[in-house]
Amino acid sequence: MAGMNLGGQPQQQAPGQAARPVTLNQLYPTDLMAQPFNVSELDLPPPPIILPPNTSVTPSPDANCSPKYVRSTLNAVPTTHSLLKKSRLPFALVIQPYGALHDNEDPVPIVQDQVIARCRRCRTYINPFVTFLDHGHRWRCNMCNLTNDVPQAFDWDAASQRSTDRWGRYELNYSVVEFVAPQEYMVRPPQPLVYLFLFDVSYAAVSTGLLATSARTILDSLDRIPNADRRTRLGFIAVDSSLHYFSVPKDGEENAETSMLVVSDLDEPFLPVPQDLLVPLTESRQSIESFLTKLPEMFQSNQNNGSAMGSALRAGHKLISALGGKIVVLSASLPNVGVGKLDMREDKKLLGTSKESSLLQTSNSFYKSFAVECSKNQVSIDMFLFSSQYQDVASLSNLPRYTGGQTWFYPGWNAGRPEDAIKFASEFSDYLSSEIGLEAVLRVRATTGLRMNAFYGNFFNRSSDLCAFPAFPRDQCYVVEVAIDENLTKNVVCLQTAVLHTTCNGERRIRVMTLALPTTTNLADIYASADQQAITTYFSHKAVERALSGGLEAARDSLQNKLIELLQTFRKELAGGSMGGGLQFPSNLRGLPVLFLGLMKNVGLRKSAQIPSDLRSAALCLLSTLPVPLLMQYIYPRLYSLHDMPDNAGVPDQETSQIVLPSPLNLSSERFVPYGLYLIDDGQTQFLWAGRDAVPQLLADVFGVEDRTQLRVGKGAVPELENDFNERVRAVVHKSRDHKSKGVGSIILPHLYVVREDGEPSLKLWAQTLLVEDRADQGMSAAQWLGILREK
Repeated sequence: MAGMNLGGQPQQQAPGQAARPVTLNQLYPTDLMAQPFNVSELDLPPPPIILPPNTSVTPSPDANCSPKYVRSTLNAVPTTHSLLKKSRLPFALVIQPYGALHDNEDPVPIVQDQVIARCRRCRTYINPFVTFLDHGHRWRCNMCNLTNDVPQAFDWDAASQRSTDRWGRYELNYSVVEFVAPQEYMVRPPQPLVYLFLFDVSYAAVSTGLLATSARTILDSLDRIPNADRRTRLGFIAVDSSLHYFSVPKDGEENAETSMLVVSDLDEPFLPVPQDLLVPLTESRQSIESFLTKLPEMFQSNQNNGSAMGSALRAGHKLISALGGKIVVLSASLPNVGVGKLDMREDKKLLGTSKESSLLQTSNSFYKSFAVECSKNQVSIDMFLFSSQYQDVASLSNLPRYTGGQTWFYPGWNAGRPEDAIKFASEFSDYLSSEIGLEAVLRVRATTGLRMNAFYGNFFNRSSDLCAFPAFPRDQCYVVEVAIDENLTKNVVCLQTAVLHTTCNGERRIRVMTLALPTTTNLADIYASADQQAITTYFSHKAVERALSGGLEAARDSLQNKLIELLQTFRKELAGGSMGGGLQFPSNLRGLPVLFLGLMKNVGLRKSAQIPSDLRSAALCLLSTLPVPLLMQYIYPRLYSLHDMPDNAGVPDQETSQIVLPSPLNLSSERFVPYGLYLIDDGQTQFLWAGRDAVPQLLADVFGVEDRTQLRVGKGAVPELENDFNERVRAVVHKSRDHKSKGVGSIILPHLYVVREDGEPSLKLWAQTLLVEDRADQGMSAAQWLGILREK
């Protein structure tokens, strides 16, 4: 960070920021019928945030928060509640505190000196939007206007024992900073990182190869698990109709053999001595390796079909609750004995009916109440669910939902298929390497007059404005709805998100993200500054909530009604009445109708009698956690034409050395030609589509076969062949999967399915459901959709 030019001298501010009005974003109405949405618009940044001159104390280009971390649905804020209501637009923040799984992939400035200046009334952290008074001895809070003393050590470098230039301090130049926290920010000393693995060892898990693949992946990933402070502890419990505890000795102990203790009383599972069950990775490394190598053999002939996973979770909670940490569930069967027993309740007759929603709700209250108990004891749960049969993802996903965890679902998974084994091993290894935070809380403070009204995401809402995370993941986003309680008198408002957490190597830190937004009394400014991707993310979270409480149809209807309301408001208030046959909307919101259509057609919400409830529930988990770039791709997938891609596509860019992707196409079968080769990618799954008239040379170059009927369809990979075009196709497939370049952390490695247009019908239909602008499966096309919206 030392080499950064922070622009030196500050700019003078007038007290109270009574700056002259600035011109905000211009409103450009457009006719959705005549100028339809183009997918490339999703790669544009949101409407810029235009602040009055000298709003920040330093001229730093990083003074305001990047949309990568915090996006507002409105980049110009109405000054009154009634104006917000009139606009019909939501006011919410979409917050993604981390841009990568590991710090070194997305570094933020770190304030090391433990001098943390905060407002003594509202507890806002000092930031680029405060005002200094009284020759720099005092500062005025930009949230509540209180004048505070500047801490004496603020201009002093303790390391070199001399005074420093205040204007170089990170917290005055960067809107996103991380403070190393002193003692008073700790309820207790930082605890070690704990991973407790609950292995399903029932017949289903052993026969599909889940146990062997999980054990092997942990073994191969021991060096990737965060352990910089050498305190990380691991524990292992195997689960069938009994619980099997493993006591792993420290290296070098005499008779150092791992011992197994089997407990069959599931109602009050007896717990052996905890310190023998949670072993330090550093001191027991060889014993852990030897145990993981032998584990699959211990159960290789297990015929037991029972799963006491609920009892195992309770025992696991008891085991780690003193320290807190992660319980990692690897399960291939429905918990069918003991605590939290679940029934096989999937009923094909209910799919596609109004009663389907009951299958998306939890069937056993244990899972929610137990999750809340875990949250209180700083225990977070992640579920890796593998299944060829019903697994009740709806009930089990409550555990991660309230504990800051995540549910990963692998339908029909079998390690006998190399693609399945590789996908899970890659994702699980990246998961184990992720630098999670521990014992975290998130709070948003804002300018007087604004109030945080509702919170969405995987956490437990501990009090009216505090979200609690036993563990803080790196690959999720959160939505916070903002209410305007009092008229806003300033021409700039600020919203500051703070995440207090312990890093995996035992350091207490606060990540602070400060966003400043202009205010306006003008409805046109509000519409011109609205962010269609943030708005879609907000409504995605709302729709999931609605689907779980009121059903899928209610969720879809609420999306359609919202869009009609926005179009009517815009026509009435800003488009000057009638447009003839057109459909008027601002150009910056042109994608909203198609994004909403994609949301309504997503596997989580779409009207269909063909979608198993486990698949739906897993999709709802994604719709309520994915970071914005991945959510946009999940509801409006990427389509690339490969047979005619330009010469620069699929090869590295000369300046950035990143692989260049062809331009994306809108998701309509009208874009397909019968001799083409296409990639469709929703971020979770990729389809490589070969047209029915694809020429032999194209097939030979890409797949190594000239005859279309010889093409190996289904789950697979593009073979590595010695020709330029094959290399470019593989590069595009690979680059399309690259989450890092999208500025997000993710462990997902999508499956690739090869689809022949005249081949396997069910595979072809599945790929076609991603073509959002087509009619597929009880849906409507984009043209029909716009027609319905226009009629309303």
